[in-house]
Amino acid sequence: MAQPGQDAKFFQRGKIEELRTVLQAAEIKDKKYLKRKTALKKIVANITMVQCLGTPLLEIKKMVYLFLVSYGKSKPDQIHIVIPNFLADCSDHNPLIRALAIRTMSYIPIPVVTDSLIEPLRHCLKDRDPYVRKTAAICVAKLYTADPRRAEKAGFVEMLRDLMLDGNATVVANAVAALSEIGDRQDGVIFKLNLATANKLLTALGESSEWGQIYILDTLLRYVPERHADAELMAERIIVQLQHANSAVVLTTIKVLLYLMNYMENRKLIDYCCKKMGPPLGEYVEFAEMTLLSSGPEVQYVALRNILLIIQRRPAVLKNDVKVFFCKYNDPIYVKLAKLEIMYRLARAENTDEVLTELEECVPLFGVSILYNSENRYASEVDVDFVRKAVRSIGRLAIKVEAGADKCIQVLLSLIDTKVSYVVQEAVIVTKDIFRRYPGKYEGIIPKLCENLDLLDEPESKAAMVWILGQFSNRIDNADELLDDLLYTFLDESVEVQLALLTAAVKLFIYKSNLDSTKTLVHKVLKWATENVDNPDLRDRGFMYWRMLAVNPSVASSIVLAEKPAITTDSDRMDRGALDQLLLHTGTLGSIYHKNPETFIRNAAGKALTDSPALNPSSRAALVPLPRPQLPPATINVPGPGPTEPQIRSTASNADLDTKPAPPIPFSSAIPNTTRPLSGHEGDDDEDDGPSSAATDPYSNLDGAFGDYLQEVPRPISTGIQQTNRHADLDDLLF
Repeated sequence: MAQPGQDAKFFQRGKIEELRTVLQAAEIKDKKYLKRKTALKKIVANITMVQCLGTPLLEIKKMVYLFLVSYGKSKPDQIHIVIPNFLADCSDHNPLIRALAIRTMSYIPIPVVTDSLIEPLRHCLKDRDPYVRKTAAICVAKLYTADPRRAEKAGFVEMLRDLMLDGNATVVANAVAALSEIGDRQDGVIFKLNLATANKLLTALGESSEWGQIYILDTLLRYVPERHADAELMAERIIVQLQHANSAVVLTTIKVLLYLMNYMENRKLIDYCCKKMGPPLGEYVEFAEMTLLSSGPEVQYVALRNILLIIQRRPAVLKNDVKVFFCKYNDPIYVKLAKLEIMYRLARAENTDEVLTELEECVPLFGVSILYNSENRYASEVDVDFVRKAVRSIGRLAIKVEAGADKCIQVLLSLIDTKVSYVVQEAVIVTKDIFRRYPGKYEGIIPKLCENLDLLDEPESKAAMVWILGQFSNRIDNADELLDDLLYTFLDESVEVQLALLTAAVKLFIYKSNLDSTKTLVHKVLKWATENVDNPDLRDRGFMYWRMLAVNPSVASSIVLAEKPAITTDSDRMDRGALDQLLLHTGTLGSIYHKNPETFIRNAAGKALTDSPALNPSSRAALVPLPRPQLPPATINVPGPGPTEPQIRSTASNADLDTKPAPPIPFSSAIPNTTRPLSGHEGDDDEDDGPSSAATDPYSNLDGAFGDYLQEVPRPISTGIQQTNRHADLDDLLF
């Protein structure tokens, strides 16, 4: 066997004629095939023509076949020359050569090779040697990828099913892998297991290699238990795999256990499984020799992304071990961010102090990180993304755990005192959410926020501060002055900030409508929003506010200052049905992206829980239907006339619909004689809601809406509206 690095001299470009001359010279006086092997190495390294397929030496055949895989795809019109040699090798007495020939043929997806592959593959699937059978099983999956209909017609899928009952564990694992690859295709066969086959696979599990165990465990997801006892017995048989040294085997075992828990009834067994899943995920890193979180950062990240899914569905797995996910100084940034998210997910009233202390240590003060503790885990470094995530996690923790909200507020105030720009801005953003979560409880810190107004230079933080000024302008004495300062750059701000400024100015006017300064301020903002801004959302909101204030300020007050629902952490939770789907992809790219594979992998079939008598009621309530689209092989022609188009009664109205569709009108077919009040409530008899006649323009009094100082009020609606076009009047009124 050649030592590594000794063949480097062959990978030097040479002319084709020189290589051919060397190959021809090697056929003379070369009893041990040494010259021929050297020539072939040069040829394979240069990917050129090979004429030594009939050489009996296995090492030479491997190089020739390696070349043919590349050569056959690039020059399919010449591959038929070597097919007789392929067929001869498929009948060779050496099982390694038989397996090599059948594998090489399956790697060349050309019709002439595929046609010749059928019969040799059929014989190899029944070969006496298990090495040939396990290779042939994988070749069936390759053939199915190249020509699915031919593979089904030849009965290879049924032969793979029979190989699942083979006496050799490696053959069983390869047969399972091939069937899984076929079943994962949208146009593939539906691959399901019954109880007898599942028990047979469990028997072969202990004798299989690591990757064979992964394939077998993953295939168990295709078994749907009909009784609680079946799922519980299977869980007890595979739970020992959690002690495996291979992280992929561990994650696949956890995936199967999470799947079986949906069909289990024994609560004690479910809790036992959750307890057993903790150590391999890193529950006791300091005491375990082989855990996922003690591996490299890449494996850690895969484990962390899977843990994010697992603890949302089964929080008992790691509920008492949040310290495992405290950040280390040498963790990459992607690992740190994932750990921060897990710490927030695992936070509860009992461990709030631990989590809050850790998050506070993650934030640098005065531009330099003073991250340290008794174990000296942190070094002096500044990572802005990490710090922002830590500050935001403190605010989310205050919203999630009410018992720790006071301490979180104190930490946020101390962070604001640092005067670090990005720290202050993140603190302002989360403080706005805390105000909504606990209305009337923490408004005393507003002066502290107003002192740092000059540090806000990002749209999200500036919009959050503007919302605070507008929402609590009745409690801020100089709110009009602060908003007026922010309005200097109104036309240069982002749309997010402009919308916040517009709404805040209207709130200020409603709260302090008796002040001339607020009237001037709101008129200035409305003029800018309706005349100097091109964004349609901002213009529409400006017109809406202007009209509401013009028609009935009391109605505008009830709408703009309406009580808002307190925000919760429910939005952080993933939908139960989507979560159950993602847990079926634990240990795959889907669990890292937190997306189903069919959304980013072409021709991938989706997975979902299957209903059965053993399925838990809570899981059944969140079942996600998973259709398998079957595309027809050709166009379907239905005889007879096509559908008749409905006749249009009015040509003129049809032309209008084609050019510009009218917005829907939420009125009944009978148009009432009076317009509805702007508040939108039916049956209100408020005389101040507006004029009683529908023919009267409700915006004709805009000139006196805010006093005598208004000049050149923008009019988006033409004053020359015809009285006969009442639908247009209603459209303008509503939209």
